[in-house]
Amino acid sequence: MHDFRSLRVLQDAMDLVEEVYQVSKHFPDTEKFGLTSQIRRSSVSVPSNIAEGASRNSPAEFRHFLGIASGSGGELLTQLMLAQRLGFVEEASISPCIEKIEVINRMTSKLIHSLSKQSLVLST
Repeated sequence: MHDFRSLRVLQDAMDLVEEVYQVSKHFPDTEKFGLTSQIRRSSVSVPSNIAEGASRNSPAEFRHFLGIASGSGGELLTQLMLAQRLGFVEEASISPCIEKIEVINRMTSKLIHSLSKQSLVLST
């Protein structure tokens, strides 16, 4: 449906993954299979779902996967906040990630809205 590689939201989401990996590499070794793994999977889920949705056959399917990407962003935000509360990371280290999540979620929301308008035009 779309060339997802050119989407700004995808590029920003991939940048987020890189930042999350950098932040989480400093977590305790005891969290390797716990919060570290979960945070990394959540971060990877954001661009993965954007790409999968863009590769689908309809705007409705794309919207669905954008919603999943936004949900993964919320999950990641919560996990980063937990990591801070547990003392694995300082707020200053996760602030850039949190800002990126918020920007990405705004972008996905706008894209969902745009695709909704497109669906209305196509159905009339």
